[in-house]
Amino acid sequence: MRDLGKIKALGLMGGTFDPVHFGHLIAAENSRSEFDLDRVIFIPAERPPHKEGEAVLDSHKRLEMVKLAIENNPAFEISTLEQERQGPSYTIDTVEYFRSRFPDTQVFFIMGMDSLLMFDTWRDYERLAGLCRFIVVTRPGYVMDAGNPALARLPARLWDNLSLLEIPGMDISSSDIRRRVRWGFPIKYMVPAAVETYIKENRLYEKEEITNAGS
Repeated sequence: MRDLGKIKALGLMGGTFDPVHFGHLIAAENSRSEFDLDRVIFIPAERPPHKEGEAVLDSHKRLEMVKLAIENNPAFEISTLEQERQGPSYTIDTVEYFRSRFPDTQVFFIMGMDSLLMFDTWRDYERLAGLCRFIVVTRPGYVMDAGNPALARLPARLWDNLSLLEIPGMDISSSDIRRRVRWGFPIKYMVPAAVETYIKENRLYEKEEITNAGS
């Protein structure tokens, strides 16, 4: 990751990125624009705790795809923090690292609604809720279900630090891309061209058995 110097607002976007796709990039760019972020840092997880026991592509290949996906956006950066740390990738450790490195910078964590609904399963989530701002990206017309029991379990102070951001709807998911590759269907216009080429050249996702995370 480049030396970012002094910046006022920093966005963090963690995830498995297996593979990264245009939905991720649109969420990052709209967050950058709406919240006037100086940089958005993509942080591929080494070993995602919420996917324990699931097959996940080798982290170095996922990292390389993110590099290819963001290379033409000067406001986007990539961090190898979680690869260097080894072990499970916990959001609270990542947020604390960036807060300590940029003590005078407002930190925003960008995530989807599915992650918000699982927030109470994250490590030290009560403390994490007060460490930074949270941008939760939603699809057009999304209405939050106030009766959802998962929302009732969220820490009260999280709501003080949370903003919903509606982004253009794109029905794209990493799991669907993996299935399409395995079944021989096209993924053009679902991922950046450089990522599509990398997947083809390295014959990724052609088999259901994928390297386990961290291996």
